[in-house]
Amino acid sequence: MIEQKDIAREISQLMLDYGAKLDASVALAKQKCSPEEFAMYRKAVGKIMGYMLSEVMNPIYQRHPDLKPKELS
Repeated sequence: MIEQKDIAREISQLMLDYGAKLDASVALAKQKCSPEEFAMYRKAVGKIMGYMLSEVMNPIYQRHPDLKPKELS
């Protein structure tokens, strides 16, 4: 996907940062929303994060395996 390693590293870090922010948004929804709203929100965020992993991050890590965080192994 991304051939230049320095760009791949930056994108990987951005994706990890976005993932952390999405996780925080799910925690907020759990605290502040009804159980029904929370369930729908969590499902939507799960789709986003799954797509980020399968379509952006995994292709980067296939090309640059040394960039893959240990947490994702």
